[in-house]
Amino acid sequence: MFGIVKPCSHRLTEGLKTEWMAHLCGLCLALRADHGQFARVVTNYDGLIISVLTEAQSERTPDARRTAGPCPLRAMRTTPVARGEGARLAAAVSLVLASAKVRDHVADRDGLLARRPVAAAARRVARGWDRAGARAGADLGFDTAVLLDAVDRQPGIEALAGPGTSLLTVTEPTETATAAAFAHTAVLAGQPHNEAPLAEAGRLFGRLAHLLDAVEDQQADAASGAWNPLTATGTARTEARRLADDAVHGVRLALKDARFTDDRLVHVLLAHELASAVDRAFGTVSCAHGAQAAVPGSGRPHDGYGAGPYGGNPYAGGPSGGAHGGAPGAPGGPGGGSSPHFGGEPPRPRPRSLLAGCGMFTYLFCTCQICCAKEYEGPWSRKKRRGCCRDGDCPDCNCNCDGCCCPCD
Repeated sequence: MFGIVKPCSHRLTEGLKTEWMAHLCGLCLALRADHGQFARVVTNYDGLIISVLTEAQSERTPDARRTAGPCPLRAMRTTPVARGEGARLAAAVSLVLASAKVRDHVADRDGLLARRPVAAAARRVARGWDRAGARAGADLGFDTAVLLDAVDRQPGIEALAGPGTSLLTVTEPTETATAAAFAHTAVLAGQPHNEAPLAEAGRLFGRLAHLLDAVEDQQADAASGAWNPLTATGTARTEARRLADDAVHGVRLALKDARFTDDRLVHVLLAHELASAVDRAFGTVSCAHGAQAAVPGSGRPHDGYGAGPYGGNPYAGGPSGGAHGGAPGAPGGPGGGSSPHFGGEPPRPRPRSLLAGCGMFTYLFCTCQICCAKEYEGPWSRKKRRGCCRDGDCPDCNCNCDGCCCPCD
């Protein structure tokens, strides 16, 4: 599942965690009900915000929840899930924007998509998602043409962008698409006075999504030769960080101008978790519970050894190698010999092939590790990941929003 708003469970109270999962599962099941089993692959953390916003502006009714049956991703537990127009709009928007993501990967010739038969199949899937999203949107009074127009304009804007081009010129199509989706939640909820502030919140959310994706992918794009907004426009990361922080602040201001019946989950996701998403993307610490804490000032996660109170890998050689660095007889020190397993970053495993990754995904899915494991290895990338519903210890998370008095203005 992709998206920038990935709340640590320790920043949610038990009630809000249940609500968040209800919207996530509701999005997944709305995709299945309206568009078939395969459409569930576009379930994403950001799409559920559409469902959350719609419900936050509406009076809660008993029909707003239903009990879903057992699911492997919930360790075969039943659970209440959100249903209704908000979940269906979230599904339609997710389909159209996921199709844009697929086409972007095709254009960049990422991985297997560099092969023509695979790219052609991916384009057919993306077109199907566009049509399905348009049908579902029409049922809800939402014209997905604004999303498709934004998707179609993006390649042309990127082709013309160069050094000196404003980064906001490149992010504009994404901003326009998310503004329309956020604003329509007010229409569904019957709160027309909220359309303008939510459109502004959506516009800035889209800017953040585009910016953070560019920041996180910049090194990988440089290595593969793929187009990246920051590199193409010559925008420094410090400027990107300033724009991201301004967008977070703008979202908070826009939410203050909207009226909600219950804004607790909206507040946590869009006032707090957006700031945490910025911290994650730029490598600054946001939550001690993360499987990979960031090394302050480095802009990257640590190598997995743990920095400890003295910083760095305690077994690395050299003057910054901790207690053992450079000590006689110690690894890396005089007389101790040198082992390739000490010092620097450990070797990274090679990604799995398509078929091997599919087999591993099936195993992880059927054993519920994708949902419940404290840590598991990504089926294709082999990167360490954490189960999306896993509870754990987070002693340093000081981010509970009960009675929140945060300076969100």
